[in-house]
Amino acid sequence: MALDTEADSLHSYYEKVCLIQLAADGEAYIVDPLAGLALSGLLDVLAAKTLLFHGADYDLRMLRASLRFRPRGEVHDTMIAAQVIGLKDFGLAALAERFCGVALAKSSRKADWARRPLTPTQLAYAADDVRHLPAIADALLEEVQRLGRYHWYRESCQRMVASTARDRVRDPENAWRIKGLKGLNAHQLAFVRELWRWRESEAQRADRPPFMVLGNPQLRDLAVWAAAHPAASLAHGPRLPRNCTGRRLHALERAVEHARALPRPEWPKDRARGGSRRPDAASHAVSALMAECARIAGDLGLAPPLLASRATLETIVARRPRSASEILACSPMLPWQVELLAPAILNVLGTAPEEGV
Repeated sequence: MALDTEADSLHSYYEKVCLIQLAADGEAYIVDPLAGLALSGLLDVLAAKTLLFHGADYDLRMLRASLRFRPRGEVHDTMIAAQVIGLKDFGLAALAERFCGVALAKSSRKADWARRPLTPTQLAYAADDVRHLPAIADALLEEVQRLGRYHWYRESCQRMVASTARDRVRDPENAWRIKGLKGLNAHQLAFVRELWRWRESEAQRADRPPFMVLGNPQLRDLAVWAAAHPAASLAHGPRLPRNCTGRRLHALERAVEHARALPRPEWPKDRARGGSRRPDAASHAVSALMAECARIAGDLGLAPPLLASRATLETIVARRPRSASEILACSPMLPWQVELLAPAILNVLGTAPEEGV
């Protein structure tokens, strides 16, 4: 059974599943979770099926959060399959064109799926997200097996499904670090942090995505201006959104005043400046492992992050495992990844100086 969902994350802070699309035996079906129907029977049947997704991580997290759905049968993911065989463009539209000769419409990607009634265009778009998945999956899995990488694929799918059973924990110390902060000093970052907290509060209050309250570029510009003008009114600063009036504007002014009053020891640390120190032995070992990972991935026609992320390699260097089993135990790597990288990891760690690691 091919399965996909549509949610309202582009229009709500508290996102929810607004549509469930199913496809089997050449037919596509659309289920409306917002229509007041009892879906427990359907979900129980689906949980026992072998399910086929594209990018299942998001769908399974949304189904769990909105409908408490968890799969009991096998889960297959065409995005993972495409990555395992080394395709650089693994989006659904690219795969549909490559394997089915079909150009998927893009007109409803940013639609508000919580609004009713749905238009015929939206319904067609939603159905197409599952209609071609079985054919795409057949073509991809044939290539996965031809390359002898089926166990890579299954281990990756199983890890993905297991990860969706847990909530992602937001790090309160770093959640506010939006894109575009490179070059800002600690004083400016103090304003970014307070403005981000204000934006989160307003987004939650209005049940709207944070970008609808204030975009990241505008937040950064306002933080830089406020840090440079310690006594100026916001009326003289960068232009604010039209909806920033009344109570919301007063809350923004309080956030700026709070940032202005923060003593220097309470400013956030500038992580970029911390990286300017002379690299130690651990940094050299991580760099060496990154190079080895890139080399091995290149030989296999894969993207290096598919084998190991930088954070994973940093963890391995810190733990200094002495065998493949220890690598598996001390890192989030999968058995197939350890199989490929263990010789290089043990070689690098065996030659890296102990001091500073």
